[in-house]
Amino acid sequence: MQITMINAQDVLAHPFESSHLLLKLRSLVICGRIFVSKDEPESILYKVGTFDLKGELYEAVKNDYEEVRKVIRTKGFQALTGHMGKLVQPRTKGPGHGSTSRAFYARKGFVAIILGLKI
Repeated sequence: MQITMINAQDVLAHPFESSHLLLKLRSLVICGRIFVSKDEPESILYKVGTFDLKGELYEAVKNDYEEVRKVIRTKGFQALTGHMGKLVQPRTKGPGHGSTSRAFYARKGFVAIILGLKI
């Protein structure tokens, strides 16, 4: 699930506490739905999730963000990869390989936590 686009200059200029990522997460509402079929004739709402980012969860997301800052600072924006991050990962945004834009995505486990499906 995409959370927000990554702007390298903005990430370098702001620690997690004043980041665009944290701003987005604080206002996040997720609607989980049940997959019916590829045709999507209907969408069944399963659960709506909001959450407080605090404690260990806050620290884990902060660590993921700070890892992204470090990679941008030391190796450059293009070095960001979807293999990074435990809860939030930087991935390419756009069609296929060779995309130059990146976004922060919530990993499946993080979405499950937000929806209250996993502790």
